Amino acid sequence: MRRIILLLALALPIVGGADEADPLAEYLWLNRPLVVFADTPNDPRYIRQMEYLAQYPDDLAERDIVVLTDTDPAAASPLRRKMRPHGFMLVIIDKDGSIAFRKPSPWSVREIGRAIDKTPLRQDEIMEKLGK
Repeated sequence: MRRIILLLALALPIVGGADEADPLAEYLWLNRPLVVFADTPNDPRYIRQMEYLAQYPDDLAERDIVVLTDTDPAAASPLRRKMRPHGFMLVIIDKDGSIAFRKPSPWSVREIGRAIDKTPLRQDEIMEKLGK
């Protein structure tokens, strides 16, 4: 499994293992994991999704999104065992660890941003940022 954290318009690979019991525990209340699954890195949907994400890294960083990818079903990663994808799947997980959305096709950063901005946790962040 590859992990990519988008911060300050940079995509940086991260090395290290996540908690086997909860592979997303390290992101709880800090980030919104966006997990992209595919059966191969050559899947056209995976390629398109990664292109979409690379276009607007600032928009992802603004929402504290961490991009995680898994393109090896044979490895049976903890994320894959937990979320059980079939082929391509995009999963957006909120800061509280709940699954906000599962999508079977690529989404643009604009669609991802709009979906996240409608969640209660993001609404609270926006209000806090506005000083309300």
